[in-house]
Amino acid sequence: MSTSGERLLEIRKLAKTYGSGAKVTHAIADVSFTVDDREFVCVVGPSGCGKTTLLKCVGGLLRQTRGDVLLRGRRVTAPPEEMALVFQEYGRSLMPWSSVRNNVVLPLRHKNLGRKERNALVEEALDAVGLTPFIDHYPWQLSGGMQQRVAIARALAYQPSILLMDEPFASVDAQTRGDLEDLILRVREEFAITILFVTHDIDESVYLSDRVVVLTHGPTEVKAIIDVDLPFPRDQIATKELPEFAHLRGHVYGLIKRELVESGEELAATMTTAMKGDRP
Repeated sequence: MSTSGERLLEIRKLAKTYGSGAKVTHAIADVSFTVDDREFVCVVGPSGCGKTTLLKCVGGLLRQTRGDVLLRGRRVTAPPEEMALVFQEYGRSLMPWSSVRNNVVLPLRHKNLGRKERNALVEEALDAVGLTPFIDHYPWQLSGGMQQRVAIARALAYQPSILLMDEPFASVDAQTRGDLEDLILRVREEFAITILFVTHDIDESVYLSDRVVVLTHGPTEVKAIIDVDLPFPRDQIATKELPEFAHLRGHVYGLIKRELVESGEELAATMTTAMKGDRP
């Protein structure tokens, strides 16, 4: 899918540490990449490499130790108005005592909009995710996949330029996951939205994205950025049967697998050195 080519987001030499002195933990060492307007970029890497920490820094929820996040050339120091987030824990992000309509309208209450305009945005977003018949239901009356659709609708109603998604489909079954993947590709096209998507699922990263950013094990750096030149529209069966899909999947898997091996070798070497140091 072609994009406008205009740079929307720039992550520049970003680093994040916790603690100080001997107890300092380097979560992210040095991460740099860009996201163009209307592009879909997936971020993958070994478990525990700091993907969620990275996304929180990008979204202005967590202050980085070093480096910059630029949105349209402006430094991000707090959650920007034109950015929305969808998290994995959809159950925690929704208010169970409030209707689907009121859950979706919640962030719009902070905008200078009339009631009619707010309602129109809510109805448009719920229609886009196929939940119009459930507008007056409560989250606890819906399946997990439907609850995540509510979270996506809430983000869409906010009309962001860029949507950050942190493993949003990790807690649903395989069939629902495939349906949600196709849903997010449809709404990406319909709403002309840019998406930065963190996932641990390699197939998902290749299926959804225009580019895949592969991270190293911690302290995290960018290991590779891979172009995904697969045709649109994508299909859960036809796309995944393409030789090009299998090749890209194998390439990403190989990069992550090597990271896991290298991190294991480094840990073993560190433990051996420590044990030698303890000998009299």
